[in-house]
Amino acid sequence: MRNRLARGFIALSTVLALLIAIPAPTATAETIHSGDRVCSMYVNSNGFGAYCSNGQVYLGASPPPWRDRLGPGQIFIPCRDFPVPNGIELPPPPEGKTWVLRLTIVDYDLDSNYGGEDAHIERAIVPVTDEEREQCRREPYMDQFWTYFDESYPDPILLVKPTYTPRVNVPAYFALAPETSYVLKNFGNAADLDIAYYGPGQRLTMRAVVTKLTVDPGDGTGPFVCLGGTLPIGSDGYDEAQDPFHQASTCSHVYKRSSAKEPDGMYTVKLTIHWEVSYWRNLQDWTPVGQAEVHAVQRLPVQEVQAIGG
Repeated sequence: MRNRLARGFIALSTVLALLIAIPAPTATAETIHSGDRVCSMYVNSNGFGAYCSNGQVYLGASPPPWRDRLGPGQIFIPCRDFPVPNGIELPPPPEGKTWVLRLTIVDYDLDSNYGGEDAHIERAIVPVTDEEREQCRREPYMDQFWTYFDESYPDPILLVKPTYTPRVNVPAYFALAPETSYVLKNFGNAADLDIAYYGPGQRLTMRAVVTKLTVDPGDGTGPFVCLGGTLPIGSDGYDEAQDPFHQASTCSHVYKRSSAKEPDGMYTVKLTIHWEVSYWRNLQDWTPVGQAEVHAVQRLPVQEVQAIGG
């Protein structure tokens, strides 16, 4: 699944993740049988999917621990910088800095074959100096830990209304763009025998839905939870015909002070996106497989201006 970025959206991710021989350590797994066909489904913070085989599911030999893949004198560099996707509108960066999309592998265990059960990627659009960019320098030996792949969740795209730059004492509304809150995958093509085609006439469908969004606004007031992260297609949950003080959405926060004294003059907003994955086959109901969390970070300027427009 490929996602298109609309103008004004704040993209917090890209389709990059860990390169491993089998799916990242599963948060939850489910197995279904059809004759001698066995399908194992997985869900974790990097993505979800299904693998099938005749009889026992075989995922191949385990790779060496991450530490053993590093050569003499090589250090593990857990982050990489990428250009901010086209179409993303950001304010001018602080003097001497440039905006980058930074992906960081966190909570990893170098002694694990797969980086550990808690290893996941955090995504952030941040301003960096040349010195800070060097901290995430690209080394060829680190390529083995990264790859492009299609099993990820959509790039989380955060919408902030009524303006990109919130105003003090005026509610700022947060939401994920609808197209980044839902994923549907169909398996069952006879040509996909090694993926998830597990019998004649059998079809396996998996879906992932954002059930809630946890937002830490970065001003010290603590995180709050927005239930029902999925919005109707074409809607961002904000009624442009109403002012910020009269909205149906409850996913909002009122900043009491500007971000002028924060690093780079911006608050660090942390998002935890809660995904729920289910599967469906033939005429059965949707059956839950498990849940996973995706983390993202965004820098957000807040101005000491009482006006609503901007």
